[in-house]
Amino acid sequence: MKRTFIQQTLALAVLAAVGSPAWAQDDASNWPSKPVKWVVPFPPGGAMDAIARTLGEVASRKLGQPFIVENKAGAGGNIGADYVAKQPADGYTLMITSIGMATNGALYNKLSYNPIKDFAPVSLLAVVPNVLVVSPHQKDIKSARDLVAKAQQNPDKLTYASAGNGTSIHLAGANFTALTGVKMLHIPYRGSGPAITDLLGGQVDVMFDSITSARPHIQAGKLKALGVTTKTRSTSLPDVPTLAEAGITGYEVSPWFAAFMPAGTPPAIVEKLGKTLNEAMTDPEVKKRLDFIGAEPIGSTPQALGQHLKTETDRWTALIKSAGITAD
Repeated sequence: MKRTFIQQTLALAVLAAVGSPAWAQDDASNWPSKPVKWVVPFPPGGAMDAIARTLGEVASRKLGQPFIVENKAGAGGNIGADYVAKQPADGYTLMITSIGMATNGALYNKLSYNPIKDFAPVSLLAVVPNVLVVSPHQKDIKSARDLVAKAQQNPDKLTYASAGNGTSIHLAGANFTALTGVKMLHIPYRGSGPAITDLLGGQVDVMFDSITSARPHIQAGKLKALGVTTKTRSTSLPDVPTLAEAGITGYEVSPWFAAFMPAGTPPAIVEKLGKTLNEAMTDPEVKKRLDFIGAEPIGSTPQALGQHLKTETDRWTALIKSAGITAD
């Protein structure tokens, strides 16, 4: 009788082992069978929110279930990220996040989640370049090299604005000063809007702003664009050189947006969602809507996003620590 029990137990174990891949495949083939929650860890109205809503509409059509956007803002994206990290890994919670996923671990003394271990990478989604713009009151700064030369002649006299400590806009400026060796005074604001207002008024001298908010002022001739921060030129401002082209050798900052799910989400579901989002980003209407906010779709595999996150985390942690930057 004991032998029979052991044989039955072993048989069940074998069946479970053999059956697991089939069940996982069934879960992916039937997924989603109910609405998917798409968490945006920042307020409505920004580039991240627009990307989630645009791609969510297409994913809903392709997969036959609503992708419902929920904004859970606060603490530089940490409130939303913490929420998603603690959700069931069943494929029904998704998060769009930004380069902050790679920087917050160094910017904040303690996080309630681990940006690498607590999430399953799905896909890179888009890049929204920053652009270096100069106040109209700085009439002698006509190029990035002019800015470097003036800053070298006047250490700590020129000011650069940002949307707040630790934002990608701030880090773009910190990377510029570290790479060129110039000394400029950082002036943090609560958001890009008030920073741009003071830049236009001459209260601050330069700013690495998101192309989304800077482009209207550049096109209106109110701000001079010295260069975009990405490796290649932006399709939104094709006549503006990259900063590397403008003479800042080796400069590249590419603020990215990506999709993650809770760690442990079945790989087949992650792959299916990633493929769907990558297909969505080839849609002409999606490209048109993303271009409106200055976003350039990129896409990736889950594996490539995982490696990208690790690379970016190492890079920005080194800069943040060496510059003594905090999010406070």
